[in-house]
Amino acid sequence: MSGVTNNPDGKNQHKDCPSKGDLKSAELLRKYHDDGKTNRNVVSDLLRRDHGISMSSATVARRWKDMGLAGSTATTRDMAPEVRRQHVADACAKDPAGRQGPGSIRENIRLDSTVHLTVKCVREEMRVLNPGGFAARDPNSKKIHRTNLVSKGPHAEWSADGHDKLKEAGYAIWGVRDKWSRKWIGLWVVPCNRTLEVIGYCYLAAILNEGGRPEQSTTDCGSETTLMYGLAMALACANDEGPVHQFLKSIRNITIERGWVSVKYNVIDNLRIWWDSGKHLVNRQNPHQNDLANWLWSRFIQASLDQFCIKMNSHAPRRIVDQLLPSAVSPNDAIEHYHEYNGEWSLQPIDLNVVRRLQEAIGGEQLIQFNTPEYRHIAQGVFDSLNIGTVTGINIWVVYQEMLPRMLGLVEYV
Repeated sequence: MSGVTNNPDGKNQHKDCPSKGDLKSAELLRKYHDDGKTNRNVVSDLLRRDHGISMSSATVARRWKDMGLAGSTATTRDMAPEVRRQHVADACAKDPAGRQGPGSIRENIRLDSTVHLTVKCVREEMRVLNPGGFAARDPNSKKIHRTNLVSKGPHAEWSADGHDKLKEAGYAIWGVRDKWSRKWIGLWVVPCNRTLEVIGYCYLAAILNEGGRPEQSTTDCGSETTLMYGLAMALACANDEGPVHQFLKSIRNITIERGWVSVKYNVIDNLRIWWDSGKHLVNRQNPHQNDLANWLWSRFIQASLDQFCIKMNSHAPRRIVDQLLPSAVSPNDAIEHYHEYNGEWSLQPIDLNVVRRLQEAIGGEQLIQFNTPEYRHIAQGVFDSLNIGTVTGINIWVVYQEMLPRMLGLVEYV
């Protein structure tokens, strides 16, 4: 009987599970891990639901172990204390205002280095590095009473508004956020967020970002939103039910107004500190200095806003028991699996070529630029010649001082 086998075809109950050396499944496992999804049961469900891969939670754990990937508990336990502290210190250095708590700093560490630390570890290290930071973040201001938000699904309503906390430095912000998922559709740094054409251009850019328009958009009652209202009405279908655009008082435009708190704490407060540290180097009446500062800072601010959107759209907040909208799930996951959260897909299809033509008709990309195309081309060439790499809040004024004398001989003003 030695020549008899009970399974001559080699088939078993794991026929849909990729082999250990499968590159696709390994890439997916690494991506889930890098995105902060380190619960093996969750990842097992995601593989089956999104990719048709049947892999048990135990197999997920074994594959991660073979790939050298671990969750926050194991990583924190096995990492040298001085290395843990350095990760936290590096993340805190990018938050000079000290407005971000342990959870946000932990997310920043994951985004910067794909290292997963426990919130407890980050909190303890932050108490050592900045003992007074927790007291400074203690909420003690009076806030408007919160009520539950209601929306039927993704893109049923977009909430939009401007943010002026950087206007003193010369940079305004305008943003759009989805009400149902709280996803940031887009944030833009613009020369002025009180201009009809600028608001209209950004609204159309949001439509291009998502590949369609919302059933309804919501803004405050400012006169600068009238062109956006007209565009929304023009792009709407004749048989649309309900208002295509709604005007509210700012304190009632809840979705975007709540979002500005996170923007301020995660981005704006730090940008203001970095700007103030070198603003004496810029004379706004000197066109050479003014144009170079605008070129550097508008790019840096936009990169910071883009990174913030990536961070917040992939971040799963804590569960809120009484919340009617998706809770304890990231905006990206909520939208991707909207049917699991009783959402109704509400993005309205539209000819995107028409949207692009409308953008050009009202002024084009130059509406949100701080410099002429010719200046941007020259400045980019000078920047590339310095081989600096990435501009950060720590080195931006050094870059400015390096570029300024080189730009003087290349740009002429009448």
